[in-house]
Amino acid sequence: MGDGRRSTVSDGRLEWTSACPLRQLIPGRGVAVLLRNGEQVALFLLEDGTLRAVGNFDPFGHAAVMSRGLVGDRAGEPTVASPLLKQVFSLVDGRCLDDETKRLPVYDVRLWAGMVQVHSPGGEAACTGP
Repeated sequence: MGDGRRSTVSDGRLEWTSACPLRQLIPGRGVAVLLRNGEQVALFLLEDGTLRAVGNFDPFGHAAVMSRGLVGDRAGEPTVASPLLKQVFSLVDGRCLDDETKRLPVYDVRLWAGMVQVHSPGGEAACTGP
C-alpha cells in the first residue's frame, strides 16, 4: 500500500477494485472508472442510494461516454441513456431497451469501509469524474 496504488481486495474467488469514496459520487450523475486492464466502467449512485455499474463504451456511438448519460427509469427499472444517440440501457442487466441486439456489460458494485468497489478480476481503478 505504500507504493501509491489503490488496493485490490480479494473476497473468495472474487476480486474487488476500489474506485472512489462514496462521498465523491453525486446521485444521478455517473463517473468513469478506469480499470488496470484498460476496461472502462460507468459507475452510478442512484437517488435511492443504490450503486450500479455498466460498461462505459456505447455500442452505438462507438465511444466511452456512458458515464455521461442521462439516468432515469422505465417502468421502475433504473436506466441510463447514451449522451450520443440516446439509446436507453438497463442499469440492472445492461440490455438496450431500444434494440435488444445490444447490451452493456454489468459489474457488481459494493461499499466497503466508505469506498465504492467494482468487481474486476485482477484490476486496479481510478475514479475519473464527476
